[in-house]
Amino acid sequence: MLCELLPRARPISRYCITKSVFRSTIRNMNTSNTTYNVSPFTSAVVSSMRRLYPEYLADKSFDNTGFLVQAPFLPTRPRNRNSVLLTVDLTRAVADEAIENGHSIVVAYHPIIFRGLKSITTDDSQQLSMTLLLAHGISVYCPHTAVDTVPDGMADWLCDIVTGKTETPEDHAHTATYSSSLPSETEVTTTDDDENDNDDDSDASAPSHPSTKPTSPSAADHDDPFTSTETPKPNKNKKLRLFRPHSHRTYSKPTYPRPTEDFQPSVLSHTRSVITPSPRGALDEANRFVASDTDIYHPDNTGAGRLIEFAEPQPLTVLITRIAHAIGLPKGFAVAVPQGKNLEEIDIASVATCPGSGGSVVRGCRADLVFTGELSHHEALAVTERGGCVISLFHTNSERGYLWTVMREKLENEVREEWARVRSEEGAKSGLDGEIKDMLRDESVEVVVSERDRDPYGIVVLEETAVEGVRIGGSGSSG
Repeated sequence: MLCELLPRARPISRYCITKSVFRSTIRNMNTSNTTYNVSPFTSAVVSSMRRLYPEYLADKSFDNTGFLVQAPFLPTRPRNRNSVLLTVDLTRAVADEAIENGHSIVVAYHPIIFRGLKSITTDDSQQLSMTLLLAHGISVYCPHTAVDTVPDGMADWLCDIVTGKTETPEDHAHTATYSSSLPSETEVTTTDDDENDNDDDSDASAPSHPSTKPTSPSAADHDDPFTSTETPKPNKNKKLRLFRPHSHRTYSKPTYPRPTEDFQPSVLSHTRSVITPSPRGALDEANRFVASDTDIYHPDNTGAGRLIEFAEPQPLTVLITRIAHAIGLPKGFAVAVPQGKNLEEIDIASVATCPGSGGSVVRGCRADLVFTGELSHHEALAVTERGGCVISLFHTNSERGYLWTVMREKLENEVREEWARVRSEEGAKSGLDGEIKDMLRDESVEVVVSERDRDPYGIVVLEETAVEGVRIGGSGSSG
């Protein structure tokens, strides 16, 4: 009851208070609330994300996007850096990374809160991550499907992997041209020497950079269960003991590094369209929100999934090479082809792309190739039974590279502009708290991608096995 908040020195009715006391109490409550808003820098980041990836374009039929965890700005707490941490999944490891580096906000692609919560406890790992972040003044923003749908978003990034990057998002709507000035890619090939190489001294999933020299693992590396080590030898002097199979094997770390920087594929002539355009109402709301001179979002460039149609069919092996470089040359990824077909002889005239779980989006397409994060068993079988192919990267490996190659730079540029505007407008106001003044004097802006974000799956590669595989040779155009 409100009357319980008032001094008891003067008798007062339990069910009524004077108008002056009521106004004074409400005024004090409002003043208290405004003290605990999020930091100005965090607000600038959220505003920037909403302009780049309007929440109106998210699929609200199932998704939960937006500013999900808001940490109050407390003057009594040490101020966090003007920095943003990008991640696909907000795991405990990523939360610890944000705390250790003093970031102000985490932009987590996948929503940290997907369904309603009846409690927030330390028994649940996700809830514990949220409470730890709040305790350290770190907020969380989750854009998810808004990033998938926009022009130059995650679905278009998957297209760029396959077709080569066109100069501007507007080029996606019409036929791109070949670029002879870019180095052409080469086929994925293996040799007998490659099979005899000992991979124990290298990261099983590390990309090849000309400037990077391989180093031998330290003692600490051998404590990492995802680092390749020599298989133990059986002890013949002991009986009734089970031994690990005596075959050379490696396990790729369950995360792919950033895309290789030394691979620049040429642009394949193609057209690109949206599989499921965003609703007209959502497009109108998004265009009103960004308040551009001309509408940015249209049914032909905004929505779920993309369909690529090449001017000339492309060898599947060439597309596999491009995809491999885009996700950092891992040890392998899943490819499904029709039974009885030779992978090297398959040409692809059309590609359907969708980040993450693409089954519901690409189901109606009859593209030659479905390129996504994951399909269910029956969804993949349906594609191969009709003569199509599937490339599946594991869910988040179809998403994480976008943070490195597109979102990080785009968001940092947008936040720099927004933060300069906020500092100019807010800094001119009088009566600001000292902590707010200190923050507004700090012009620095940094956006980084998490080094601990990872897909839960890795790949065990058995290099000495009686099961024969099909060698991918050097046939096909390099594109």
